[in-house]
Amino acid sequence: MKKLDFTISALGKPTLQLSTISKRKDVWRTSYVSDDQYILYDIAVTKGTSIRSSAQNNLIERAGPREKIYFDPAKVHAGVVTCGGLCPGLNDVIRAIVMTLCYRYDVKQISGFRYGYRGFLSRFKLPVMELTPDVVTKIHRLGGTILGASRGSGDCVEEIVDTLERMNINMLFTIGGDGTQKGALDISEEAKKRSLKIAVVGIPKTIDNDLSFVQKSFGFQTAVSRAVEAVDCAHVEAHDGVNGIGIVKVMGRESGFIAAHTAMAINDVNYVLIPEVPFDLEGENGLLTNLERRLKKRNHAVILVAEGAGQEHMDDSGINDASGNKKLGDIGIYLKERINEYFERKRMEINLKYIDPSYMIRSAPANPNDSTYCARLGAYAVHAAMAGKTGLIISLIHSHFVHVPIHMAVSSRKCINPHQELWRDVTEATGQPLLLQERRKKPRKNNKSTSALGKPTIRK
Repeated sequence: MKKLDFTISALGKPTLQLSTISKRKDVWRTSYVSDDQYILYDIAVTKGTSIRSSAQNNLIERAGPREKIYFDPAKVHAGVVTCGGLCPGLNDVIRAIVMTLCYRYDVKQISGFRYGYRGFLSRFKLPVMELTPDVVTKIHRLGGTILGASRGSGDCVEEIVDTLERMNINMLFTIGGDGTQKGALDISEEAKKRSLKIAVVGIPKTIDNDLSFVQKSFGFQTAVSRAVEAVDCAHVEAHDGVNGIGIVKVMGRESGFIAAHTAMAINDVNYVLIPEVPFDLEGENGLLTNLERRLKKRNHAVILVAEGAGQEHMDDSGINDASGNKKLGDIGIYLKERINEYFERKRMEINLKYIDPSYMIRSAPANPNDSTYCARLGAYAVHAAMAGKTGLIISLIHSHFVHVPIHMAVSSRKCINPHQELWRDVTEATGQPLLLQERRKKPRKNNKSTSALGKPTIRK
């Protein structure tokens, strides 16, 4: 295993017993978690090898309420900000943070910053929103975020910390993806440089599910369920037309998790195209030839494509958005045009329908599974901050809530490995070739042992 460092930073030693300073008496002593409780990161073992499960670089600190806290709730002024694009569940997380601060810790002062990190910058003149239980009680039923969101401005670190210092904010909850959490890390380091006791805790928000050391990001399940609805419509259109083709584009700039899980959830998809697996359009094993064979055999086809797939086929825009993300070519429109051109040359009638549900998915309210997940993420974030922990995100690993240092979470993008189980499962569900390319690569050998009826002798 490569060297990892899951050490969590703290502002100081927690010394306050909540039960002595809060009106809310924890008569049930609700499953307090201590700092010496961990979850194993790497749980896989190979028979016959030594197990070093308790090595420091394999231990991730468990999240949860601590018996002693660092901040006096009466002196807490908490800040909440939502950054980046919209995602199902943003309001749910805001609500959970406010409810936990107010009802478990008796915190009275919570400020919501408007439209991402620009809400901290005086030049935008954005008023701060006071957050109370009455304000947030029903917001989980709404899509979007009551605070608004925007990209960028996370690099204005000194001005952001100036605002935090001026407002006497001593804990900040940052709800956002890779760029947001990089900004949060810089904010925590700037606060430390100034000797300010500000706990910075992130809640990872990326609908693409592409943050490292995060089993599942909130909004992902809702995105898949909404994408399934779009694929179902595309399948009906394709199935009921002459040589019908349905194309559905979903989110996934660098990672194809939404496309992969959607395909397996509905089992009506014939081709899944993701950023991690290049594909050819032309050639005997390219997408177009495969599509033609599929139509001649089955009379219809459904293509599910992630937005970042096939960018090698299009011109580089050379433009970045406010978060520094490269502006992608529209792979959905590109495929639609190329497929139409191909079958016109073949003089073969097709009926092609293209569906892009991206913004309908992003702005939807969270489904019950995501809403539950968001409620727990928000609560665990508050527990971490009240204990004086900083520079971390709340994550789910092996179905346990844990603390992950921000620098680990933003160290690289989480992507689908074509040599591992998920992509194999996708291709088995769709029946598509392992590679839509002329040149085939040898798959990696899998040395994992399992029960078997006998020794495999037939080469596929």
